[in-house]
Amino acid sequence: MTLLPIPAFTDNYIWLLHDDRQAMVVDPGQAQPVLQALHKRGLTLHSVLITHHHGDHIGGVSELLAAAPSAQVYAPSREAKHFNFLYEPVQPGQSLNVLGTTWRVLDVAAHTAGHVAYVGNPPGHEAPVLFCGDTLFSAGCGRLFEGTAADMQRALQQLAELPAHTLVCCAHEYTQSNVRFALGVEPHNPALQRHAEQVAARRAANLPTLPSQIGLELQINPFMRTAHATVQQAASARAGHPVAHATECLAVLREWKNQS
Repeated sequence: MTLLPIPAFTDNYIWLLHDDRQAMVVDPGQAQPVLQALHKRGLTLHSVLITHHHGDHIGGVSELLAAAPSAQVYAPSREAKHFNFLYEPVQPGQSLNVLGTTWRVLDVAAHTAGHVAYVGNPPGHEAPVLFCGDTLFSAGCGRLFEGTAADMQRALQQLAELPAHTLVCCAHEYTQSNVRFALGVEPHNPALQRHAEQVAARRAANLPTLPSQIGLELQINPFMRTAHATVQQAASARAGHPVAHATECLAVLREWKNQS
């Protein structure tokens, strides 16, 4: 199975996984980049996975279904009111068999109230693959549009428990700006410093910084390091009072990032 990020809009990635004949895509906010990728590789669209309802993640679904009527769409049941296309509702805790892979549906509600993620082990891949939408970014996390800091803390903790080599397939190329923010939180983190150099080199070459890995995020991502003393100290300095709880730390970091 081959995994590819398809650029869309200005900084989105639509993830495509294929077996040289059939393909599934994740969060197709635009149809044309997907159709072009399918045509270029001679692939048939088999299925579509949706993590949440935002337009830059679902805007291309109807056009894709018009081009590939037999494709099956899977989308979170708790966000049904936002979808205007035919789909199979999925629930957290459910397992799907899609394109020869069993995908577990994870409850990561925070960015939106029904946000889900999908994790599985595609054939031929040594590492598990996580499609996390706008929950976890490399060196960052999603904004809290419909959830709370406690929701995001719970979601990220769940992802942190995945195997360290799990590939993190985020939906946006936000890594460089996230790394700048993370360095403001932990300027003396050597893993983060090394990663910043690697990210800068990849972006200078117009290459994706993704997928990341869970193990790397645990070393460099302040939103996954809210129990670490250095991150809590930075949050305390920002808040102007002691911050010693991981959820409060995340809330301070998220508001700090919103204003950066």
